[in-house]
Amino acid sequence: MTLVSLIGFAGLCLMLALIPGPDTFLVLRISLSNVRSGIAAGLGSGTGTLVWAALVGLGLAAILEQSAEVFRWIKIAGGLYLLYLGVSSFLKARKAAKEGMAADGGQEPLPYSKRAAYGSGLLSTLLNPKVGLFYLAVVPQFIPHNGNTLGMAMILGVTLCIIGTLYLTTIAILSYKAMKWLRKPKVNKAIERGSSAVLAVLGVGVAASGATS
Repeated sequence: MTLVSLIGFAGLCLMLALIPGPDTFLVLRISLSNVRSGIAAGLGSGTGTLVWAALVGLGLAAILEQSAEVFRWIKIAGGLYLLYLGVSSFLKARKAAKEGMAADGGQEPLPYSKRAAYGSGLLSTLLNPKVGLFYLAVVPQFIPHNGNTLGMAMILGVTLCIIGTLYLTTIAILSYKAMKWLRKPKVNKAIERGSSAVLAVLGVGVAASGATS
């Protein structure tokens, strides 16, 4: 692979990262609790992209592409997981409000451990079929004929992992820097409900798409 090709692929990865998706909303709301947990979620998402890269390199993703039934169930599983994230986040927010977690009459962001945040980011990416489709549609075009398929796929995977993780880390830090504004009771409540609703709607949409395909 030439340097020009690698730069071109990096540009595609940057475009993909800048498009808001489930990982962006997940990192945003986790960062309301702890910036390190938000960064951990971003690292989990980056790890998920490496797993997808390995699947492409080993040829397993190609089998997935040929099996509409398997792909349909992965879409449904991913949609149900997003729905779970949205509903559980909303329920936790209501429970936290009832238990009086606020120190000044407002509602404090929900706590997330770094391990739980990492796992959430990892599962969110692994169960997002759009990441797999990106690799299936784009990555093979950058792998030289008769070359080391697994090696090249992993190099491209690391590139996407680094760019995506840096973007999500930026999101986590910026949201943490804006904590004073985000902690205002009305603003925090709107973000909690809004992000939970977005995750739930995305989950329903993906699950419905998989069930009808």
